[in-house]
Amino acid sequence: MTDLSSTRPSGLPQPRRYDGVNWVGVKTLYLREVRRFWKVGAQTVAAPVVTTLLYMLVFVVALKDSRPPIDGTPFAEFVAPGLIMMAILNNAFANASSSLIQAKIMGTATDFLTPPLSPLELTIGFSMGAATRGIVVGAVTAVCVMPFARLGLANVAAILWFSLTASLMMGMLGVFAGLWAEKFDQLAAVQNFLIMPMTFLSGTFYLVGNLPEPFATISHFNPIFYMIDGFRFGFIGHAEGNVWVGVATSAALTILGSYACWRVFKSGWRLKS
Repeated sequence: MTDLSSTRPSGLPQPRRYDGVNWVGVKTLYLREVRRFWKVGAQTVAAPVVTTLLYMLVFVVALKDSRPPIDGTPFAEFVAPGLIMMAILNNAFANASSSLIQAKIMGTATDFLTPPLSPLELTIGFSMGAATRGIVVGAVTAVCVMPFARLGLANVAAILWFSLTASLMMGMLGVFAGLWAEKFDQLAAVQNFLIMPMTFLSGTFYLVGNLPEPFATISHFNPIFYMIDGFRFGFIGHAEGNVWVGVATSAALTILGSYACWRVFKSGWRLKS
């Protein structure tokens, strides 16, 4: 069988071949995603922090005397980790989803489809970019809420694990939403009617065990409950649910999301059709 590559004229440029992962391409895509949100930091970083501080002012400062400790933890220290995790989740989702829908609407998807990037490399670039925005916003939010809540460090490993897996998981969900949506209204509907209710109804401001049935049981099937509960455990040292169930759930969803993103990028769903 004739080797077609040997028939090319020697003067023509040869296609570049990559053994393994194209780390240069992955780094470039990752930096593109980070710089994209960092250029409008007032909108992507400062605005979510201000929103979280408003929640703290309303629920902690204004209602300070009327909110008893929750499960032995002062209300401010109970609520603060949940609000930080909410910021991580919402911003990780927003980064990937907005990037992809803008690329489709503005016709710039060729910027990452034309270069020699495999579906796995696209998955890594977009998910890590989304995770970076989520963690950056979460870190800034944590610093800003410290005057209102005394945040301890009961388990640093839990804080790192749940912040990373939650941001990756929501970044991958953002990839699906960005690919599925045809216009910004559809994307806003996903965030307002799916993401926001799941984050608010997952024990951010209360113990889910205090809910009447069947809502208390249903809450334990909400994966975001385990993200918030495990993240809070890292600060206050005790959790409402089983932390190891949360670790397993977050790991399984991250792996499943990675595989699903790889599949949609490989098929070119909503990008090449």
